[in-house]
Amino acid sequence: MSTSVHDAAPTAPPRLRWLKATIGAFNANKTSWVGLAIVVAVILAAALAPVIAPHDPLEQNILSRLQPPHEDYYLGTDYFGRDILSRLLYGARISLVIGIASTVIAMVAGSLIGLLAGYYGGRFDIVVMQAMDILLAFPSLILGLILVAMLGPSMENITIAIALTSIPSFARIARAPTIAVKERDYIGAGRALAFSDARIMAGHILPNIFPEILVMASLWLANAIRTEASLAFIGLGVKPPTATWGGMIREGFENILDSYWLVLAPSLAILVVVFALNVLGDGLRDAIDPKLKGER
Repeated sequence: MSTSVHDAAPTAPPRLRWLKATIGAFNANKTSWVGLAIVVAVILAAALAPVIAPHDPLEQNILSRLQPPHEDYYLGTDYFGRDILSRLLYGARISLVIGIASTVIAMVAGSLIGLLAGYYGGRFDIVVMQAMDILLAFPSLILGLILVAMLGPSMENITIAIALTSIPSFARIARAPTIAVKERDYIGAGRALAFSDARIMAGHILPNIFPEILVMASLWLANAIRTEASLAFIGLGVKPPTATWGGMIREGFENILDSYWLVLAPSLAILVVVFALNVLGDGLRDAIDPKLKGER
């Protein structure tokens, strides 16, 4: 007895399959869950900073300056008597906003450049990728420092500078799989049906390469946060008295021998967030890498 197509067992949608693969990869690598939990906790703490911060991050109290951690100031106070815990929570907002915004901008622009270069190929591909290679020749911190020095140290300019340093990496990540995917039979079928290039790239190529781009974004977000802190440490971050993690390290560096807590808290915050984003990216990578899937 023949069975109809409708009687066949349904297959899971691609999004559901990718979700199951991600959960399986996270279960195989338990530290990925730790990374995800830390990232979610930091985002919630930053979002709820006005509620959970015990003091105003800009309020100065000279009589309480350079106090070590105690029951009134859980992480101590800085040179101006400001609560370090409150500044740490508000500083997370600056780091996350700049990091996420710059990563999203770089992901969109870089993926579009790589997608177009890989799809059309030829001289356009050569010229575009040579331009990306020129940008990659500069270390991201040095290039970001040059751009911020030219544009001025503001939140918007820092975001743009970090995004520009990240675009070449996303372009290369998007280009390689685009070259492979565009040769598949269903892409040829789309051309035979007179689909436009935009429809093929947006509807058939991009969904196949997006997981790799997403993994790159999670890893590059850690680099963006680290770069923002580095720029703030050398005096090219968001201007004081706005609290930033790199700025807090810079302000406390002069008193590090006598008041170590001034730099300990923001330094640990950067370390923990960067570590969490890296192990989270490892879990996402394991979920989409076919070689790693075969090993499990």
